[in-house]
Amino acid sequence: MLLLPPPFPARFPSIQLSSPITRLYVSLQTSLNTAAGAAETSITLSIDKKDRDRYDDENDDQNDVLSLHKRRYDFTPLLDYLSRFNMESDLDSDSASPTSLDPAEFQLAESYRAVPAPLWHSLLKSLCSSSSSSSSSSINLAYAVVSWLQRHNLCFSYELLYSILIHALGRSEKLYEAFLLSQRQTLTPLTYNALINACARNNDLEKAINLMSRMRQDGYQSDFVNYSLIIRSLTRNNKIDSSLLQKLYGEIECDKIEVDGQLLNDIIVGFAKANDPSRALKFLAMAQAIGLNPKTATLVAVIYSLGCCGRIAEAEAVFEEMKGSGLEPRTRAYNALLKGYVKAGSLKDAELVVCEMERSGVSPDVHTYSLLIDVYANAGRWESARIVLKEMEANNVQPNSFVYSRILASYRNKGEWQRTFQVLREMKSNGIQPDRHFYNVMIDTFGKYNCLDHAMDTFDRMLSEGIEPDAVTWNTLIVCHCKAGRHDRAEELFEEMKEKGYSPCTTTYNIMINSFGEQERWDEVKSLLVKMQSQGLLPNIVTYTTLVDIYGKSGRFSDAIECLELMKSAGLKPSSTMYNALINAYAQRGLSEQAINALRIMRADGLKPNLLALNSLINAFGEDRRDVEAFAVLQYMKENDVKPDVVTYTTLMKALIRVDKFHKVPAVYEEMILSDCTPDRKARAMLRSALRYMKQTVKS
Repeated sequence: MLLLPPPFPARFPSIQLSSPITRLYVSLQTSLNTAAGAAETSITLSIDKKDRDRYDDENDDQNDVLSLHKRRYDFTPLLDYLSRFNMESDLDSDSASPTSLDPAEFQLAESYRAVPAPLWHSLLKSLCSSSSSSSSSSINLAYAVVSWLQRHNLCFSYELLYSILIHALGRSEKLYEAFLLSQRQTLTPLTYNALINACARNNDLEKAINLMSRMRQDGYQSDFVNYSLIIRSLTRNNKIDSSLLQKLYGEIECDKIEVDGQLLNDIIVGFAKANDPSRALKFLAMAQAIGLNPKTATLVAVIYSLGCCGRIAEAEAVFEEMKGSGLEPRTRAYNALLKGYVKAGSLKDAELVVCEMERSGVSPDVHTYSLLIDVYANAGRWESARIVLKEMEANNVQPNSFVYSRILASYRNKGEWQRTFQVLREMKSNGIQPDRHFYNVMIDTFGKYNCLDHAMDTFDRMLSEGIEPDAVTWNTLIVCHCKAGRHDRAEELFEEMKEKGYSPCTTTYNIMINSFGEQERWDEVKSLLVKMQSQGLLPNIVTYTTLVDIYGKSGRFSDAIECLELMKSAGLKPSSTMYNALINAYAQRGLSEQAINALRIMRADGLKPNLLALNSLINAFGEDRRDVEAFAVLQYMKENDVKPDVVTYTTLMKALIRVDKFHKVPAVYEEMILSDCTPDRKARAMLRSALRYMKQTVKS
């Protein structure tokens, strides 16, 4: 299997000479003449004086080698020659060895015949990474050097030279130039690897994944380095998805690629960041079974993921295992565990974690204190949250904008959006300026409570303070206008976002697809999908779920099923949310048979029907006047440890009323109370309606 050479200098070790030279100094100086497009490069080889004296009495052959490497190699004549005669275009058409040569060119070629390959590599790298304003000319010149070397047989392994060029371009964030260069030669495993590396480095993940797919189609096998690069890039850019990661690992298994420790760590972190702690634990066990010790950062990611999913006991177990294996948990590890307790609302355990940190000599950081503020605020202990702020100052940990954003988020979640201005005033009085994240939370707070004028005022204030919005800012503004039914204004903001040079992300397109779907603007929905993919953004699970939802609600079930199949063909696994949307769409129209069929497909895809899906199925039977089947679903829930909620019993009462079985409604209402479900306004209205009909029946 051919592997991409590692980046300079690690992947090109210094050449091992047969002579006793122990030190070799290479000085590379490059300057590009931007006016003429020429470049001057000189390389000087010299030997440390002590080493030279040490070997003065060596034999003549050794002296010959020394004299060869003491020569000065000045590449200026070559680069001037290539620039002057535009050798790139000439050599592009004929890179084979020439049958006749101009004497000057022949002399030039002979003068460079003794140049070692690593020096040509350094020359190419220097040309590719040049900061010249005429970058295209330096790239063309680098390509001309490779073509010239190939023409005169001065260096071997030309695909290696092209991969060096592509690799250097990738490191210099010149991905477009790297692709242009790759088109000049047939792609080989080495150049494929270089391109995939360049794409992963520049976070162009769609291209990297497509290249790996194309590489497989061409009959070449990828390697674990490429998979590591792609998974790390996905994780780094928060684009990691469990189904995508499963697909990548499926390819690794299919190609029988040996998984090393780094790739295993990357896979574990990937599943953890994708909120799939079960698979993260599976690969963690796999690593430990073959004697690999996971990195501390890997275990921290697993603890954090388990905590966020409410699996606190398992998070604690991994934390204790970390300590038992000799790894000393630092602040990030404690914060990961603390996050789990905050998520679960376990105030006492959260306080114990902070106490243990202090006993272990681990200093809390800003994130630790912000989590403490979260747990106190969620418990309604605002005074304790303020005490934490004072404790931060006492411990020389300066509260920042993020800490105040957590206080603001707590008020938002409690419905106390009016306190937003109070938080802002307090923050500024302490000399802390709001940052983009704080303003994003502030806009979201106003948006959730339909205060669109306040949201736009906050956006204007943000701009006036010189803070650039990001995709999250625009997405928040657009979605809050959509939720308020202001689809026209949402579309204006979407266009404004693009006009001001901000690139919509997948989430932006998902929001707009949902908006157009609610308006039943189906041509615009399809147009958005085309634009999205033309920009290199692939539809994700949320995209397909949104499409299934909007098509289902409008009764366009064939389109909804088509999206479901298209998603599967793209290698993405449907989620429970998607099936819930489809079953609910059938239920709204009383299509109980179709709802049952969707439930069967859901189970065939390995998904267990959850409470939402089963409630929708009960509703489908109720709308179809099939009350017996509706109660059969209730029995199924009881037998499969799915606890009915107030929606379950309310929907059952509605199903009985639809078939005029009013006398059975009070018994369902009583069972709801006995099941510790608190009746809501709608449930009480159903009971009153049934009793009223029963009373009228008795009178008549």
